[in-house]
Amino acid sequence: LGKHLHYTVTIQTVSTCISLQNVEYMFGIVGVPVIEVAMAAQASGIKYVGMRNEQAACYAASAVGYLTGRPVIVIGGSSDQNQETTGAFQEFPQVEACRLYSKFSARPSSLDMISSVVEKAVRTSMYGRPGAVYVDISGDMVNAKVDRSRVREVPCCPPPPVSMADHMAITEALAVLKGAKRPLLIIGKGAAHGRAEGALRELVEGCGLPFLPTPMGKGVLPDDHPNCVAAARSRALLQSDVVVLLGARLNWILHFGLPPRFDPHVKVIQVDLCAEEMGNNMQPAAALLGDVNAIVKQILEYVHKDGWKYPADTEWWTTLKEKMAANATMTKALALQSTTPMNYYQVFHHISQLLPHDCVIVSEGANTMDIGRTMLNNYLPRHRLDAGTFGTMGVGLGFAIAAATVQRNQNTGQRVVCVEGDSAFGFSGMEVETMCRYKLPVVIIVVNNNGIYSGVDAETWEMMGKMGDLTTVAPPVTLLPEARYDEVMNAFGGRGFLVRTEEELRSALQLSLSDWERPSLLNVLIDPSSDRKQQEFPWLTRSNL
Repeated sequence: LGKHLHYTVTIQTVSTCISLQNVEYMFGIVGVPVIEVAMAAQASGIKYVGMRNEQAACYAASAVGYLTGRPVIVIGGSSDQNQETTGAFQEFPQVEACRLYSKFSARPSSLDMISSVVEKAVRTSMYGRPGAVYVDISGDMVNAKVDRSRVREVPCCPPPPVSMADHMAITEALAVLKGAKRPLLIIGKGAAHGRAEGALRELVEGCGLPFLPTPMGKGVLPDDHPNCVAAARSRALLQSDVVVLLGARLNWILHFGLPPRFDPHVKVIQVDLCAEEMGNNMQPAAALLGDVNAIVKQILEYVHKDGWKYPADTEWWTTLKEKMAANATMTKALALQSTTPMNYYQVFHHISQLLPHDCVIVSEGANTMDIGRTMLNNYLPRHRLDAGTFGTMGVGLGFAIAAATVQRNQNTGQRVVCVEGDSAFGFSGMEVETMCRYKLPVVIIVVNNNGIYSGVDAETWEMMGKMGDLTTVAPPVTLLPEARYDEVMNAFGGRGFLVRTEEELRSALQLSLSDWERPSLLNVLIDPSSDRKQQEFPWLTRSNL
């Protein structure tokens, strides 16, 4: 026994190293050889949430990383090192494969190097543009022992260094901005991650500038802020002559910054943490490299000196406000229709009236997510989680579990509401059992149109079944009409509601929001042919809307 005091088991080393790096949460599905790693993590104070699908576990971890500022660390078990190339159980070049998709991927070369590798993984995940990392633990390492004196003690890595833009670049950017006739700020996910909300509010309000949030930039400033022009998004993008990108990328979500969605002569001021992002898809008029929050504060210093402010009585503001009012009128007309089955706009209208302003909104789907972005407001930063840049379906329930776990740990008293399309729900629907197991009071709203984009009603489905084999007759986008997703939640001890009318929707949502003991699922049946309102530019494809 005395001899063993000088040794430590690898699993304890791994869990201790992770804990020392201020990792608070672990999500996963355990099996040989990493069961012991999860148990050791719990023993060291880390909260372990067992999921039903490994993808959902990674989605949950990524959401926690975004919410807390500690990005994803993936720890994977692999076959014994002395069995490599022999056809060992599930043998696969995991380290090499993960290098394609992560910022850092490594297997400790020896037991005493584990702490160093874990620290580097955590540091790499947070420094620069944040991203996922992978640490591989071979099976023979898991329960091996190492002399404690040989293990290098590595302290917690410090927060990422804050870098500011070159002063000359700030001067150039301000010259471009002050010369704008139709300026537009675009607030992206990077601004949310950079905790830039305070400085951005001062910039927007102090300079009187219109702003447009990207989907994950919603809530950095409240969606109901008078300077938010999201309701005139297409017009704002097309007619602005100077765009300031604040932690946003000119990717497909912003139509690459190119015509026909942007003016061909638009000038772009790019603020980004990643040097490689500068000039992507179009050459910026000014490039401000560094931390978004720090750079906005730099801009404010210069603005405060000369008191510059964009006038409130310009033709640009008039154009934007008129378009916002016209779009609001069109949306309101759709929302106030009283039909059964309901359409998307009816559903979101009633949801928006009942949701608490401080709730975390998780959303995924096709029309469900697209329309939800415009009708479900966010009022606080980092309170919206959706499929994001990759448009990945299946993220919703994992994101919701992560958000609910964090909210419970921080005792915020804030609800987590997950709004899903029926197709999206199917990707990770079994995670309702995870919610029930941990008693996470997530409210899931499945907007059920019987299909992907659109479906058919029960009568049409029955008719198609009589026409022949459904594999040759049924449209590929159709799903089973009126599927009882609510009963899935009931089966695990949660609370399920079948909703067909506005009254049933309001009643079920109010009951669900008042229940803090268990999760709820509202299966909201809508018109299978319901679609989004006609767009301002009909020649654009669905993927570009």
